[in-house]
Amino acid sequence: MRKPSIRKSIAARTSVKRFVRHNLGLKAPRGYGWITNPKKYMYNKIYNRTTFNIFPLLKKLFK
Repeated sequence: MRKPSIRKSIAARTSVKRFVRHNLGLKAPRGYGWITNPKKYMYNKIYNRTTFNIFPLLKKLFK
């Protein structure tokens, strides 16, 4: 079950690495994660298929 972290999402949006990448235009197109970081790509692919978010389930139950 996925538990969102506000602290981590803020840290990701304010990192120096992101700032440099966005300002220099060094971003790869969407879907090219397997080129830039294959290990992370495989981890995320497996993670996204095996985890689920509890909030939509709760929404259906209490609707």
